[in-house]
Amino acid sequence: MRHGSIPGARGRVRPLTLLGDPLLHAPCAEVTDFGPALSRLVEDLFATMYEARGVGLAANQVGESLRVFVYDCPDDEDVRHLGHVVNPRLVEADGVVVRGPEGCLSLPGLEAGTERYDHTVVEGFTVTGEPVTVHGTGFFARCLQHEYDHLRGRLYVDHLTGWRRRKVLRQAAKAPWSRRGRGSTGDTGEP
Repeated sequence: MRHGSIPGARGRVRPLTLLGDPLLHAPCAEVTDFGPALSRLVEDLFATMYEARGVGLAANQVGESLRVFVYDCPDDEDVRHLGHVVNPRLVEADGVVVRGPEGCLSLPGLEAGTERYDHTVVEGFTVTGEPVTVHGTGFFARCLQHEYDHLRGRLYVDHLTGWRRRKVLRQAAKAPWSRRGRGSTGDTGEP
């Protein structure tokens, strides 16, 4: 594989948008321009995701309110899934609901048991406008649902209730990256 064909090889690492930034809580806009700027954004998303050691990253996590995400994520059988989706639609989320550990690059170092379906189908487009359908099971299905949620202005903590939610939000408020004291946590619930 040539160096230039590795996703993110030509991208630049961008600062991550962290919990408390209003951009993470607003639905993203549809992509209408499938030109060079979109290709650069996808390259930057891959570069940033790899630098942060994540398995998926949505555009609003790097300050771009556009409906696009990237992934490099294994499923439960350790099969690698690598790609991106522009203007995704979640067309199936079904099967068994599994509570598993879930983290987010916008809440670095934190995770919580989050319920997700173990099967997901997402449809959308590539950076060149070609239709794409992505099927996910297990951990990869969790990743697809997580990234799709980002584009709707939702974080995994929005799926949590009770003590799980309170615990993560308390940890976030104490984290060194927290916006607490500099502004809102972006959450209307408990601290």
